[in-house]
Amino acid sequence: MSTTLTTTPLTTTDAETLIVAARAAAEAAGVAVSVTVLDAGGHLLAFRRDDRAVLISGETSTRKAYTALQLNAPTADLVDLVKPDGPFHSLPTALDRPLLFIAGGVPVHRDGRLIGALGVGGGAPEQDHGFATTALRELDR
Repeated sequence: MSTTLTTTPLTTTDAETLIVAARAAAEAAGVAVSVTVLDAGGHLLAFRRDDRAVLISGETSTRKAYTALQLNAPTADLVDLVKPDGPFHSLPTALDRPLLFIAGGVPVHRDGRLIGALGVGGGAPEQDHGFATTALRELDR
């Protein structure tokens, strides 16, 4: 008899928790951001752009989330891999997908399984990564 493990998928409540936490961290730093949450299939679950955030931050937050989801890794950990001498140098142009190798995207796991991703755009890459990881900690509470 086999045992099937079920993992609760990322919910809209989870997505709202991530957005509120990321925006609170950004606001505390004085940074206007956009925040995107994708489910495990790469579909938009939630999105919010601060009124003062630059318009392109909406696109970058979504692409960061998508990249983190597809590669199951924080985008901050992938930046060096796409540099000219990196092993994934051609990946950004090889695929017809919206990948973005800039810090600010993180995968979301539950029970050790990938259930979605979060992307933050609008601040410096290191700030966006910090806002995203802060939000993940809030979801784990």
